[in-house]
This record gives sequence, structure tokens and C-alpha cells, in this order.
Amino acid sequence: MNSKLLPGKPYPLGATFDGKGVNFALYSENATAVDLCLFDTEKEEIESTKIRLTERTDFIWHIYVKDLKPGQLYGYRVSGPYEPGNGHRFNYNKLLSDPYAKAIAGSIQWDDALFGYEVGSEDEDLSFSEKDSAPFVPKSVVIDQHFDWEGDESPSLQYYNTVIYETHVKGFTYLNPEIPENIRGTYAGIAHPNTIKYLKDLGISAIELMPVHHFVSDRSLKEKGLSNYWGYNTLCFFAPDARYSSRGVRGQQVNEFKEMVKQLHKAGIQVILDVVYNHTAEGNHLGPTLSFKGIDNASYYRLTDDKRYYNDYTGTGNTLNANLPNVLRLMMDSLRYWITEMHVDGFRFDLASTLARELHEVNRLSAFFDVIHQDPIISQVKLIAEPWDVGEGGYQVGKFPPGWAEWNGKYRDCIRDYWNGSENIISEFADRVTGSADLYQDYRRPTASINFVTAHDGFTLHDLVSYNEKHNEANGEDNNDGESHNRSWNCGIEGPTDDEAINALRSRQKRNFLATLFLSQGVPMLVSGDEIGRTQGGNNNAYCQDNEISWLNWENADHDLLEFTRKLIHLRNDHSVFSRKNWFKGVPAKDTKIEDIAWFLPDGTQMEEHHWHDGSAKSVAIYLSGEGIRSVDSEGNPVIDDDFYLIFNAHHEGLDYKIPNKKYGLLWKVVMDTSKTEDPGLKEFKPGDTIHVEGRSVMLIQNENKRHG
Repeated sequence: MNSKLLPGKPYPLGATFDGKGVNFALYSENATAVDLCLFDTEKEEIESTKIRLTERTDFIWHIYVKDLKPGQLYGYRVSGPYEPGNGHRFNYNKLLSDPYAKAIAGSIQWDDALFGYEVGSEDEDLSFSEKDSAPFVPKSVVIDQHFDWEGDESPSLQYYNTVIYETHVKGFTYLNPEIPENIRGTYAGIAHPNTIKYLKDLGISAIELMPVHHFVSDRSLKEKGLSNYWGYNTLCFFAPDARYSSRGVRGQQVNEFKEMVKQLHKAGIQVILDVVYNHTAEGNHLGPTLSFKGIDNASYYRLTDDKRYYNDYTGTGNTLNANLPNVLRLMMDSLRYWITEMHVDGFRFDLASTLARELHEVNRLSAFFDVIHQDPIISQVKLIAEPWDVGEGGYQVGKFPPGWAEWNGKYRDCIRDYWNGSENIISEFADRVTGSADLYQDYRRPTASINFVTAHDGFTLHDLVSYNEKHNEANGEDNNDGESHNRSWNCGIEGPTDDEAINALRSRQKRNFLATLFLSQGVPMLVSGDEIGRTQGGNNNAYCQDNEISWLNWENADHDLLEFTRKLIHLRNDHSVFSRKNWFKGVPAKDTKIEDIAWFLPDGTQMEEHHWHDGSAKSVAIYLSGEGIRSVDSEGNPVIDDDFYLIFNAHHEGLDYKIPNKKYGLLWKVVMDTSKTEDPGLKEFKPGDTIHVEGRSVMLIQNENKRHG
């Protein structure tokens, strides 16, 4: 090697190209030696050069190599004690990925050499493997971070005017005939004008991408002919996964991701990443040695009192230790990188309760949240928690700190129960559709609630109304995986049927769920494909199905459902009364004698306290005052909207509802009726008139004599 070696600097961590060479910096507190390994760019399995890092500053090993260029492949070999009982798993024979690598080339080729111990040994992980893992692991890549953003700025979207679309980079476009075949299933496929037009036409303002951090498919899945499709198995927290790149894997994936973000921003669509900082792809004590485990196991993971083993709050075998300063720095550096260099607009944190655990108990004032709260960059983007993990006390819906929104699991469960005809649900249903004040009113707003009926994990919307039981046989676990209590209802027959009545009921139920979702206060999240009737054949845990089970089937799209969803989202986007910033007060607004919200019985009288305790009640009408929003726009002008009367009827029989007295409006028009597949027509109603609401349906009527705009 002819490159000149210099001491380099401890910061920034990772591999940093400055135009003349590359600075390498790696954190390891307990290592005794670190070698930087460079690989031939033509034959990446050939380790062309080893460089011993002799400089060490505050546990950071560093060196500067002149004349190295972007595209250079590299990895580390780290020496130290192999003492699993003391938490140390150093093994110089294992090539390790840089935790701060900005790109990863290739993917894991499973072999026994990837494990720090001798696989099959009677001593298991107490044994020591001398096999070289370099031919089987992906290589870290030096990149050039320069990119012409053309003045890109994040769309200015507050939570209250956000509609989130959760999707998978590959699954969303892989079968889309309107996308060029060579870019289907890639970042470029998401950035294609036809994809963006679809999202805009639908009314989407933020796209939430399932994990794009470079991840690993487990060996056990590969041996079954399956793979980790969802991606919740991170190897590197800075690198966009190369499998979603159409341009190459030597840094081209980084620019392709940036181009995707730039094009979405031009269309006014924000980008939110689903991130997995709670664990890594290295599994438990019997898992492979790919990065952190071999760099400094005890300095990255939560270990039990017997340091051979890991605390597992994630169900994956290990838990990153967010209490350690170097791990916190890794997480914060990663988040800042994706904001400042990749221009993303927010994050959804997988199993976020894990990050809140100080020692064992969940603590909403943990170091992780303290650091984020004071960070001038991270604190300003959208921060969404999945507020649970698999550990004791991990269910923390409603308990995250100010500045955080949450996936509202209680909203999902309640809305499912309501439309399935459950009793003793009407009071909670009222809480959920008005923003879940019982969970968030103490110190947050209705927009703290990310409302969803379905998510990537569980039944699709179509399957929710088509299956009573999960059907996960294709996952190879004898149907033992996935949630067994789905709060689903098959409408009378399990799975596909030719029964027209059942299919009609299923279609109505899908419209009911969607109408409830988009007319509720809070932030709605739509799962990709629910708007076109996507099915997974009853599989409610398709994490390992990188195939037609998971991909969107555009040729079988339900265009009627798509059009209904499009109109519904645009109705929400056009009317601030459905997306309030502030809580309802239930009292008259200033300068008006009409309250901001009122609840009605079928006879047109207002509900009283005892009505909420009627266990058999399955219907309710809600008056929403457009003059009672009590907020101002960006120019300081009062937000005024139309008045609406919203009727939910989960009873299997139809009900006659009387229009309230003239105090609330003189002329009303039906604008949505989920019991009908066609336009509800122009029929008008006056105070005292009776309007028939079909069983299991939602009706929305609008005050015609007080229209605004």
C-alpha cells in the first residue's frame, strides 16, 4: 500500500472522506488492538491491506489514510479477551462492520465462520472459533457525502395536518406496472413521478418507511427459504439498505435515497423512518459476531448479572444499552445524520419503551429522552413512539414525555371492538374518536395520538374483516407465531367467499373502519394497500414473506375502495374540524351559544351521563361545531370551518335518527354514507326530520346554511 498514514482524529466516528483521504475512528473501551482492513475493490473477498491503529483517544481508535477514495471497502478486526462470562467476546478472526458506516456493500452469506465460537461445540459460546469470517460478511463502504439538494427544505407540516402512509420500500412498488421494471422495489421506485402522483392524489402528506437501516436476514429464515422482509434486524444505523438500490452498492444507494427524499419533498410529502435502536442483528449469546459484539460487547449491550447473557426486552435476543454514553452518542449521531445529511423529517421508534428503561423499569425521564429533548436538531422533527416492548411493565401507551406522539394501541383495539359489535364500549369509543384525552390531555394535545386500525404487524384491513383466526402456516412455525387475539370478525365465513351478502358486508366494514380513522381527532395512519383491499391470506405476521403475500398487488386493486378512501382523506384535509390542534371543551365557544361538540341520541336529544353507562349502546351521533375550533392559522386568523353531524351505528340493525333542533342548523346534507357504494346524493334534511342510518354504517351530514369557504 502506497497511501501515507497519519494519526487522524477521534471525531467524527466512522469513515470520513475529506477530498484528500479518509479518517477512520472506532469506539472500543476494552479492546487491546484494532486493525483496519481494506479490500480490493474488484474482488471484495480479498483483504488487500491491514493497518494497525496505534492512536487512541478516550477509547476511540483512529487513523488517517491519505489518497483513499469513496467506494473503498473496509472492515475491522478487533483484539481483546474472549471471556463470555465477563461479557467480552473479542475474536480477531471475525471481520466487523463499522457501526458508523454510511453504506454497506453486499449481504450476509451464512456460514459457521460468522460465529465467535465453534458452532456445534459442547461448550457452545464458551468455545472459540478460529475461522475467518471475512469472505461471508458485507463490507463497509467509504462514501462521498456531497449531494446537490437544490435548496431542498422539509415541507412545513404540523401533526394536525398530517396524514401518514406506512409502507415498505420494496413491497409498495415491486408489482406496480406503472413503474419501470428496473427500479421497482427501490428508492428510485418511490421517487418515480407515478408513485408520487398516487400519493398526492390519495391525499397523503407523510410517508413512513419501514426499516431502511441496513439489516440482516436471520440464518434460521434463510434455511427455510424465507427472509427478514420487514427489516427489524439492524446491522448498521447509518447505512440505507443496499437491497433497495437500483444504482449500485458502493455508495450509490446513499444518493438514491437522497434523491427519493428530494422528490418527495418537492411534492410536499414528508419522510418518516421506522427505526430500530433497541437491538441489533447479532442476537443472543449464540448469535453471530458481526459488529458490536466483536468491537466491545460489554460496552454496547445490556448484560445480565451473569454477563455471558443478554437482557432481552425486545424478543430478539439482545438489547442495546441506551444508558451508556457511547451508545447514546451512537443513537443521537445516527438520528442527527438522517436529519442533516439525509433530510428525513421524523422517526417512528420501534419498541420505544426499551429505550426508556434505565435499569429495569421504564422511566419516561430516562437519559435517552433527556438527550433528545435538549438536542436542537432532533427535538424539532416528528418523534413517534411505539410505546411498548416485550418486557415487564413495557406497555406505556399515554406515558411518553412532551414532544412525543405515540402509536395509540388503545385506539386500534377500541375501534376494532366497536365495529365488531362489542358491548360496554361506547364511552371509550367516544374518548378514542375525540383524541384520547384520557391518555394525552395532561400535557399534550390530540395530535399526540397516532390513530391506526391496522399496521404492518397484524392483519391487513381486508383480512381484519375476512378472518377470525390467523393463518401463518407459510412462516414455518406451525402457525404458532403472530398475535392470536386480533379483535377481527370474518363476517360469517372464514376467508374468501362467493357469498355476495358477506362480501358486501366486508366492504361496508372496511369503509366503516376507514371513515372512523379519518374522521377521528388525532393523526391518522393508513397502512399501504388497505386502500385497495390488499390481502395477506390471513397471515398476520408476514415479517418473513418477501413475496406476493406481502407485496401490493396492483392488478387486483379494489378501485371503489380506493376512490372512497381518496374522497375521505380529502374531506379530512379540507376541514379543520376533523383535525383540531386543541382539545374539545364541550362548552359554548366565544360569541356563540353552541358548544364545540355535542353528543346525541337517536331521538335528537343530547346524551346525559347515564347514557354513557348503557352497556348495550352501539350507536352515537356527534355534532362538531366549525366555529368552536378555538385556534388560529399561521397568519393569526381564527380557524373557522363548517358544522358536521356524524353518526356511528355499530348495531346490526338500522336506526332512525332525528335531526337536532334549529339551534344547530337549519339545513343539512348527507356527504358520506358507508352503507352505500355510490354517491349519497343531494337529499337535504331540516331540524326534526328523520334520517335512516343503516346497520353497521357511518353517516356524515353537513350544515348547509353555515358553509364556509
